[in-house]
Amino acid sequence: MTAMRAVPVAPETTDTRDAWAAAVPIVIAAMLAVLLLFGGDAADMARIWWTSSTFEHCLFILPLIGWLVWQRAPELARLCPRGWAPGLLIVAAGAAGWLLGHAAGVAIARHLGLVLMLQGVVVATLGPAVTRGLLFPLCYAFFLVPAGEGLVPPLQAITAQMCMALLHLFGIAARLDGIFITTAHGWFEVAEACSGAKFLIAMVALGALAANVCFRSIRRRIAFMTLAIVIPVLANGVRAFGTILVANYTDTDVAGSFDHVVYGWVFFAVVIGLLLGLSWRFFDRAPDDPAFDPARIEPVPPHADPRRRVAVAVAAVLIAAAPVTWTELAASGGRLAPAAIALPSPNSWTPVSATHGLPWAPRFPGADRFALAHYRAADGTVVDLAIAAYGDQEEGHEVVGYGIGAVDPQSRWTWGADGAKVADGRAMRIVGPGDTPRDVLIFYRIGTLTTGSETRVKLETLRARLTGAPQRAVAIILSAQAPRGGTARPALDRFRAAIGPIDALADRATR
Repeated sequence: MTAMRAVPVAPETTDTRDAWAAAVPIVIAAMLAVLLLFGGDAADMARIWWTSSTFEHCLFILPLIGWLVWQRAPELARLCPRGWAPGLLIVAAGAAGWLLGHAAGVAIARHLGLVLMLQGVVVATLGPAVTRGLLFPLCYAFFLVPAGEGLVPPLQAITAQMCMALLHLFGIAARLDGIFITTAHGWFEVAEACSGAKFLIAMVALGALAANVCFRSIRRRIAFMTLAIVIPVLANGVRAFGTILVANYTDTDVAGSFDHVVYGWVFFAVVIGLLLGLSWRFFDRAPDDPAFDPARIEPVPPHADPRRRVAVAVAAVLIAAAPVTWTELAASGGRLAPAAIALPSPNSWTPVSATHGLPWAPRFPGADRFALAHYRAADGTVVDLAIAAYGDQEEGHEVVGYGIGAVDPQSRWTWGADGAKVADGRAMRIVGPGDTPRDVLIFYRIGTLTTGSETRVKLETLRARLTGAPQRAVAIILSAQAPRGGTARPALDRFRAAIGPIDALADRATR
């Protein structure tokens, strides 16, 4: 610990007390107005915090922000809050981000935009000096955004690779297929819940808090945050390996019981203890050290104009309201009426009732129309055809997104590799437990665009929603089980040629 030292502070004055007494109700009123404008998104964030185990730590973020502000209260009282028009740029940036997220159907962009607008309200109504004093609590509010699910696939892959390395180190024969590990005692899936994403996300939030509260040195803060990222990843790989190791020497039921005992808050507590134990002796900030020096930030508190503060707060709310108004004016399209999708009747292909092998079905929640059909060629090859049609797109009702498409996260299938390029589409291979890979061709149709790129779909949806253009979208997926050691791509290419142009098939699905 560093030695205690006195920090000179500017004295609290009657002007600063009066300024705070007037500023606090204004900033609270402006923030409440923004929350009312975006109540749906605020409620959506709260629902995710409450229902998702990955983001349940977000429930503690608001109390922690309150504690951080309370910690700084003696120093903040010596600063003078005042209206600051440049802070409105932050509100505008948040409003633009929310509008883009709403137009593209990206929830994280809307949530981030809302948090940014609230931060901008604080900055604009309290001024640059107070903002400097509140800089960490304001930045810590970014952890309110439920983000990080995109880490799941790479963390699954990292965990699987770590398991394989440790299994080979212990002389246990194993084979890796995507995220499926096969040993002599069975096969194991490194599922989403086993990726360690929830622990890593929570650990980063905890690490950021501890780095600010316990350290002054920038280098030590960086080193601590590095450990907060690396240790959970390594610990999760060891945990997953331990589960497989227990199964190797006992059975899968015992291994499952072991995993349920180890996994969860006990595992999280052990990882936190390990992180803090390694870092304790390097803490260089005393618990009662002031968070900042107000005399250094604002040696002489300026006079605050209350009318300017009110005007800035009103301007902040009006800027926040602008994207909501625009979305109402540009609203277009609507849900498709329930109707059966007209399926093609390709020559030399016979409709059959079911496929063979490990069952497969894509996931398109909220689709207005959906059809899944199976066709058999003369040589016995079976190709599955899935069509999903949407009249418009919104949250929970979109053609592309996490967990939407050829791979249902709740199924036993997972992405394996991308395939050879296909015109106006995307080719990929998905794998399941054992030797049951499938080759897949994916096509999206939105407006007059046919593509296999999810990014282009998002951009076209964004353009359509911003301009009020039709947002109808269709996904078409062709899938076939690959022969052992081979590929089903020739059969998929033949079937694609037999059903005719993809754009015509997609357009028929929305009529």
